[in-house]
Amino acid sequence: MSYANRGLNAYKQQQVQSRSPLELVVMLYDGALRFAGEAREAIERGDIAARRDKLDRTLAIITELQSTLNLEEGGEVAANLAGLYDFMSRRLLDAAIQNSVEPLDEVRGLLETIRDAWRTLATAPAGPHDPATAQPVPPYPTTPATTTASMQGAA
Repeated sequence: MSYANRGLNAYKQQQVQSRSPLELVVMLYDGALRFAGEAREAIERGDIAARRDKLDRTLAIITELQSTLNLEEGGEVAANLAGLYDFMSRRLLDAAIQNSVEPLDEVRGLLETIRDAWRTLATAPAGPHDPATAQPVPPYPTTPATTTASMQGAA
């Protein structure tokens, strides 16, 4: 690994470690959107290897988001997110099998909508219900360290 790569990896690690759990969720969504966009471009240019890699990365992030849900304490919100993650995973597989951008565009639209909601929560002003100072409440990840592996290449 080159000196420049080590420096970049250290910077990425610092970025992840200095974020709140809500900001980490937003970063995961941003990474999934980036990889989904790159998968779309790969489909359009007929690059099967790049399509596979970018769809795999998108799916890995969605799987990470799903694995961090607390279905017992997250109630209906966590259950709905789990259903959406299942749907998105199936549509990503459809995009791969059909070599089609339509299922991918559907997933991207969902990811953008959900990411924007998390971003709103992450940037909400301080107050009695400030997510930055409140105790972690599911359904967002309660173990930010697990998100580090998914962020490799997402930042």
